[in-house]
Amino acid sequence: MNIFVGNLNYNLEEEELQTAFAEFGEVSSVKIIKDKYSGRAKGFGFVEMPNAEEANAAIGKLDGTEVGGRALKVNEAHPPKPRTY
Repeated sequence: MNIFVGNLNYNLEEEELQTAFAEFGEVSSVKIIKDKYSGRAKGFGFVEMPNAEEANAAIGKLDGTEVGGRALKVNEAHPPKPRTY
């Protein structure tokens, strides 16, 4: 399951995010989204967990939890909406 994690501290490292989610089960990938020009984190990222039960447990326990001085917003990621120009 792909999990959206928002309201991240801009200095948080991917390893720290992985550690937080690993308490609930196997984490297959962690990606903090960064600005392509400045390289600075945008304040959100994605965590992939192969087991849906473990992923739902992580979502339930980590949503609203303070990490790095900020309360995380954690929920199941949805595919991006198509852009219209």
